[in-house]
Amino acid sequence: MRTGSNLLEATLNAIKRVTCFGEAFNPYMMGWPDKDELKGITMAERDADPHRLLAAIFDKPNHLPGFRYFHDHDPRVFDAIMEDRACAKIILTRNPVDSYVSTALARTTNQWKLNETETPIPAAVCFDGAEFRQTVGEIEEFQLKVMHRLQLTGQAAFWLGYEDLRDAGVMTGLLHWLGRTDLKWVEPASDQVPQNPRELSEKVENFDEMEAELARLDPFMLRRIPNFEPRRGPAVPSFLGSEAGRGLIFMPIKGGPTGRVSGWLRRMGAVAGDFNQNSLRQWKRQHVGHRSFTVLRHPLLRAWAAFESLIGGRNAELRDLMRQIHRVPLPPDQELAALDLGRKAELFAAFLDFLRRNLNGQTTLPTYPGWASQSEVLAGFARIGSPDMVLREADLPRDLSWLAASAEIGKPAAFPGPDAFPDFLDDQELCGAAKKAYLRDYVAFGFAGQP
Repeated sequence: MRTGSNLLEATLNAIKRVTCFGEAFNPYMMGWPDKDELKGITMAERDADPHRLLAAIFDKPNHLPGFRYFHDHDPRVFDAIMEDRACAKIILTRNPVDSYVSTALARTTNQWKLNETETPIPAAVCFDGAEFRQTVGEIEEFQLKVMHRLQLTGQAAFWLGYEDLRDAGVMTGLLHWLGRTDLKWVEPASDQVPQNPRELSEKVENFDEMEAELARLDPFMLRRIPNFEPRRGPAVPSFLGSEAGRGLIFMPIKGGPTGRVSGWLRRMGAVAGDFNQNSLRQWKRQHVGHRSFTVLRHPLLRAWAAFESLIGGRNAELRDLMRQIHRVPLPPDQELAALDLGRKAELFAAFLDFLRRNLNGQTTLPTYPGWASQSEVLAGFARIGSPDMVLREADLPRDLSWLAASAEIGKPAAFPGPDAFPDFLDDQELCGAAKKAYLRDYVAFGFAGQP
């Protein structure tokens, strides 16, 4: 909104055999204000089947038809638009503050277009920081969605900025890109003029407050934590379904207290497992009022569990890779059982450094589920359904009783005591190394430095 799309539409509509049908999929109008039909299709008919209007717009031989599509327009046609390689995509952007203030002024004055014979209505608006952040967030999310779909489908869009719209050379290039190479020169539309060519300080009543609010934003995402982990699936076969009460679904995170939690479930009755997505949905339908949950473990303790699995499991080939390539100087396998705690602490420190590199995509090894970030595992769960509750291991004796009550389990089983971990895990250097490896989890879930 207020990016100059009115001017772009006017420029396109001034060219023979080119028609922009306005905001064809705006929920509140049919192309333009005060219209209740477009291409012989009423608003009610469009709302019942938007693809009917989409087909009608494009059904014009020897013509170049199109429309304006904003982030808050009918989402049901988005996939059809993006998948249609014959549909050219023009992406128009503007400084988001200018766009926000222009929209606010238009709402205040109800003056959405201006030609050279009209007088602009003088006004100033109050900048609302919360509204601005929400608006910019929605538009940014939409732009990223569009860009991602273009990448997936191997398409290229024509990107325009607000300042490009009065550049005849750019407009000519746009029409040539659209296939109208018969046009030698395209002049921008001249029947519309800028509505508010004043400094922002003259258009915003609380300009100083706006400056302070904008200074708090992070447009370059300086505080963003990079994520190079591969996306994870929902891991449905690992889920456990308890028949106790209205039913409980445990969504285990590998490397956590899975054994103790599954044992707690089994002491309360039958437990089903080995689900697939279809059987899980059937189980949920049959257990109305069920609750689902997962359990987070402190990242340092979870890394220790992964390390113990490495040195105590059957994965000899993985240990060889650790020794030869990944700078974890494990002794020969026959000596692993005799390691004292001091030596284990040294090797664990090297393993934490490996985890940091692995989770940052700096090793050739895949990120195994037992040491993947718990935030990424939860994102995988969300692809089939987020858990009702995300519990912390340290709080399980308290929180499981509440969970059981919410599933109408009258007498839940007692929960066993915590797993044993070596005292040296309190070492500040190990805590710091774990935080470097799992920074996303520490920030996302509020973990402290020490478990």
